[in-house]
Amino acid sequence: MDSIFFWRLTTGLPQSANRWNVCGAVWLLLFVPVVFGFPLFAQKSNTDANLEFKRLATQLSEARFDGAAENEAIQEKAMRYLDSLASVALGSSGAPDLDGFNQRLASLVSHDPPVGENYQLLRLGGNPATYALVANFGLGGPAAVRVYAGTGDRFALAAKIDHFVQPDFFDSDIELIPVSVAEPAFVIVAGRTDDLATGVFSAWRFDGRRAAMLWSSDLLQQSSYQTDASGFHLTYCSQPDDDHPARCPKMARDLYRLEAGDWKRIESTSLGPAEPAKK
Repeated sequence: MDSIFFWRLTTGLPQSANRWNVCGAVWLLLFVPVVFGFPLFAQKSNTDANLEFKRLATQLSEARFDGAAENEAIQEKAMRYLDSLASVALGSSGAPDLDGFNQRLASLVSHDPPVGENYQLLRLGGNPATYALVANFGLGGPAAVRVYAGTGDRFALAAKIDHFVQPDFFDSDIELIPVSVAEPAFVIVAGRTDDLATGVFSAWRFDGRRAAMLWSSDLLQQSSYQTDASGFHLTYCSQPDDDHPARCPKMARDLYRLEAGDWKRIESTSLGPAEPAKK
């Protein structure tokens, strides 16, 4: 301990008071990080913390790629670091600089090139504001979503979506698309990395306490999507040809929309056979 600090701490006090004062100061220094929920990363420099995160991300990606047993504790530790960064970025007042923060997240990728690895924070619909962070640790997964909501004068983790919390969650190369201005609802798109753009689509709504899945599709070949003021448009092969997977005798386009808290298919249109892929 610095001698000047020690002298100021103890001077003018009885010996017994000195002893209890020093003990109390040490106890306080140890206790403060626990009270305020600082992650283990907070005790490291930014550079060391980033390197530790990249190491964890590499472990997660390699375990998935090798077919090894996946470690929930490792994934949760990596996500807690992203939670801590998001909490600082969201702050307690004003609109956060999402572009600047997402550039910071882009510097965390552990693969070069970062194929399948990306991290992004997005604003969902509704008022007060709600935000979602999407984490893809590498091509093929794992992946996770965190939802942050305002609590008092700060934002805090409010919901988790991953395959540990939701065993049926398809956590491979996910994208998140907000689908409502009025409510914190979104679609998660998973997969779509093969030649046939085979993907799984699921609609979710955050009700202030948890993220509830409203609907999920089957595996859809030759899938694509777009959003506009009328809703979420999903195009896919509705009649696959198992003998010739690259062909599709019948395509379809469905229009979905969130209405009164429910995810509804508003219309479905037959589009005929798919056009042959260009070589």
